[in-house]
Amino acid sequence: MADLDTREWLLTNGLGSFASGTVSDVRTRTYHGWLFAATNPPSGRTLLISHLEASLEVLGEVVALGTNFWGNRQIEPTGCELLRCFDINPVPKWIWGKDNWQLSRQLVMPHGLVRTMGWEKSFPIPNAQCPIPHTPAQFCHRILIQYRYEGVDAAILRLRLLIADRDFHHQQTANPELQFSQRLGQQQVCLQAINSGHFGTTWHLRWTQGNYQPDAVWYWNYGLPEETQRGLSDREDLYSPGYLSVTLQPGDTVTLEARVGFPDQFPDILTPQAFAAAVEAEQERLSQIFGWREGGKQEEWEKGGKAEEEKERFKIASPLPHSLIWQQLLKAGDQFIVYRASIAGPTIIAGYHWFNDWGRDTLIALPGLALVPQRFDLAKGLLRTFGHYCRHGLIPNAFPDADGEPFYNSIDAALWWIETLGLYLEATQDWQFLAEQFPIAQQIHKAFIGGTRYNIQSDATDGLIGWDARSVALTWMDVVIGAEPVTPRRGKPVEINALWYSALCWLSQWAERLSQLHFGEPVRLAKQAQRYAQQAEQVKVSLQKFWNPQLSYLYDTIEPDDRRNFQIRPNAVLALSLHHCGFSPHQGCQILDLATTSLLTPYGLRSLDPGDPEYIGKYTGGAHDRDRAYHQGTVWSWLIGPYIRAWQRFYPNQPLPFDWQPLLNHFLSSACLGSISEIFDGDLPHTPRGAIAQAWSVAEVIRHIK
Repeated sequence: MADLDTREWLLTNGLGSFASGTVSDVRTRTYHGWLFAATNPPSGRTLLISHLEASLEVLGEVVALGTNFWGNRQIEPTGCELLRCFDINPVPKWIWGKDNWQLSRQLVMPHGLVRTMGWEKSFPIPNAQCPIPHTPAQFCHRILIQYRYEGVDAAILRLRLLIADRDFHHQQTANPELQFSQRLGQQQVCLQAINSGHFGTTWHLRWTQGNYQPDAVWYWNYGLPEETQRGLSDREDLYSPGYLSVTLQPGDTVTLEARVGFPDQFPDILTPQAFAAAVEAEQERLSQIFGWREGGKQEEWEKGGKAEEEKERFKIASPLPHSLIWQQLLKAGDQFIVYRASIAGPTIIAGYHWFNDWGRDTLIALPGLALVPQRFDLAKGLLRTFGHYCRHGLIPNAFPDADGEPFYNSIDAALWWIETLGLYLEATQDWQFLAEQFPIAQQIHKAFIGGTRYNIQSDATDGLIGWDARSVALTWMDVVIGAEPVTPRRGKPVEINALWYSALCWLSQWAERLSQLHFGEPVRLAKQAQRYAQQAEQVKVSLQKFWNPQLSYLYDTIEPDDRRNFQIRPNAVLALSLHHCGFSPHQGCQILDLATTSLLTPYGLRSLDPGDPEYIGKYTGGAHDRDRAYHQGTVWSWLIGPYIRAWQRFYPNQPLPFDWQPLLNHFLSSACLGSISEIFDGDLPHTPRGAIAQAWSVAEVIRHIK
């Protein structure tokens, strides 16, 4: 631990709240803190408690255990030099020590939602302290902290409370208009910000032992070096209302809890056993969902000699057997499943720290996060929610945080909804649900045939789907700078039309199935099935317009004026990976050969061939530079899933030319420990970038590593 280790950790609560920081305990981002409470789940994320600045006094010697960057890049104090170890499982744990003492700290963020809305099997909360939802206190946003002291002599632990009341995207700045009130009680303090006459979120801190001393002071000019690198505001002021002093004998613990709300809303007493109970409850929750207890099979696997067998089968040079890596992947995937209050249903956070839930990301991630782990109630709830909000044949790409119309700025979310519904039905044979959702699929088909927003419409001459709207980006390559898309894809994008072909095949199958099961009018459904099949055949023939014989690859887009975009992008691989594929085996093999040499990396697929003049190999610089690089060569780890599915289709008897080891090493011990980054640099060494934990990145690994 001699070096400053800025790898990150993440805790979540199923409502959008989170806690995050670094291994060395230094805050490097705006998004580092111990309680970002989602006051309007999963949004309204507000930093309440940044951290506790700890010092330990032993035999008259006071040792500062914190580590902070300041605005001038000075590091003070340097408590990280006393760190002996850090562990992430089952919860983040730090141990500081010298020859005659040792102090550990653990954090746990309990799940905050009680059973509700018919998808409770995906969110079982044993021994929940919160009332049933639809009461004012249905959500619990809290974090528990526990310190344990070991040593020869007694010690005094001092914990200075550093707090804020700010949106999670922005730093806090001290000013005369920002005040904090505190009300002391028995082993607790209630806190609330008042800013220019507006009252902030009420929350409280309580503890099992110790004496709290009010001592209001501002700490100015914390430095946030990760924000400096991103070209963003990088200074923070934090307020301290006071500190807690605890006299500890060897073997003693002190437990603290920070929780949103007034103390009298929660009559339960905080005990030293509360921390262990919270850890146990979380393990039990995961066990109920996935059918295992974390760590429970470790000894069994080692005794049975299965650990080495599994590592050899998957060629994973890891001290963990594959079964435990699998458990950690499922646990990582669960962090993205959240409850959205505005729709009273489940959704998926696209990534931490800064993303909200997105329709496209949710539907792409759903098979890995819900179908593979057999969380079918969750999958059904997600599909039903997004289907319910279908308007003009479009599925929302984002929901508002309060009453209001969802955002329908996507051409592909509706097509991904059909594709994912098909995968759900294949897994469950839930034909009653098909009968319920089939009218929505028909609505999407009708809108795409007849025309809908953004001039999205099927071309009557070839059956392909095109769109034409300036200043917007409707596909997954969706960055817009100054009203101009960085990667303009107006016209007929290749993966959109591959999705359209697969959708027509699904519709034909479903209409035929429903006619056989006598859901609806059998004769009319049979005729519809025939019509969908004819349209699918027309689109399959027209997909050949995307074939580029010079490159033996697919054009990325046929533009509105019929020009072809011949850039080598991963959308061709996406087109090969869907449940129904409209390209020949010969074409598929040639496409994969070029994608393998030009796009494949150890962490996913590049978004553009390095030989392209527009290629940008590093995702660095300010926001403008990063946005330009986002889809111009940056590696997207989620794309490894479509690549694997395409490879298994067209090269079923050939070994996969992809080594899992680097990506799993990244998952276990790099960037955000126990999760997978959103993106990586296109150039070596493929540094992880973007969001530290991304839903579809984790989902695609879950989908294929088992």
